[in-house]
Amino acid sequence: MSDLRVIFCGLELQNPIVTASGTFSAKGSGKFYDFSRLGAVTSKGVAIDPWPGNPTPRIAETHSGMLNAIGLENPGAERFIAEELPLIRNGIDFSGTRIIANVAGRSVEEYVRAAELLNAADVDMLELNISCPNIKEGGVSFGTSPAVAAKVTQEVRRVVTKPLIVKLTPNVTDICEIAHAAESSGADALSLINTLTGMRIDVRKRRHVLANKTGGLSGPAIMPVAIRMVYQVASAVKIPILGMGGIMSGADAAEFLMAGASAVAVGTAALVDPTAPVRILDELKDFMDEHGFANIEAVKNALK
Repeated sequence: MSDLRVIFCGLELQNPIVTASGTFSAKGSGKFYDFSRLGAVTSKGVAIDPWPGNPTPRIAETHSGMLNAIGLENPGAERFIAEELPLIRNGIDFSGTRIIANVAGRSVEEYVRAAELLNAADVDMLELNISCPNIKEGGVSFGTSPAVAAKVTQEVRRVVTKPLIVKLTPNVTDICEIAHAAESSGADALSLINTLTGMRIDVRKRRHVLANKTGGLSGPAIMPVAIRMVYQVASAVKIPILGMGGIMSGADAAEFLMAGASAVAVGTAALVDPTAPVRILDELKDFMDEHGFANIEAVKNALK
């Protein structure tokens, strides 16, 4: 029997399967599968104040993927802690499933305030989404500048005592430069990749498919880019990686592990098949049993 346990940021996960931010809620996902079977679940992005999100339409299918421009709609940190977090905690009971709170902000100050509240709440780790638009710098993403990525990571690190994961955007020239900036500023782990910026046009209506014009491309279409970036970053940093980007099967999860990830997050697949996270968990275990992998570390070291 394969052992799927992993150590991530000093914490034991019962397996390496995690839900990706924006694709999980206790009320929604809990209707379809037992999320206490997973290694960890990640909240939607949580900001210090409620965000209304972008106007509709804000989701569109693409070849082998989807575009979304949800705009990180969320109820704010206080309501998340009071209403959503207890539902998640009740759902995992005593299983050992970890809770990751994804932190959003439009300024360094907003990140810090949200992170402080979430750090004091009943969560195990924080994931810092540095793909948010920096309103003080004209809307440019925090994650596209090494200096700005370092600053927001450093400032959040000052107020956070729990493990801090920094989520990287792929919309950069050198992903390793951003990874180094986050690592040197106090990140305990990195998650990558976030969505790639994309756009579709309805040629019959002669208008943008999304009201926001552009959105984040996710799904199987981006997996080769994600694998390449995880492999590059794993070779460049010493902290663990949560790999994501188009995982649809247990074999896909194994590919990310072989590229250097310590755990993997399932996102878009769960929007197509609500049971995808536990299905992928079962498929990964079957893959490991079939190919004689005793544990996750053996999968990680399998690339020749």
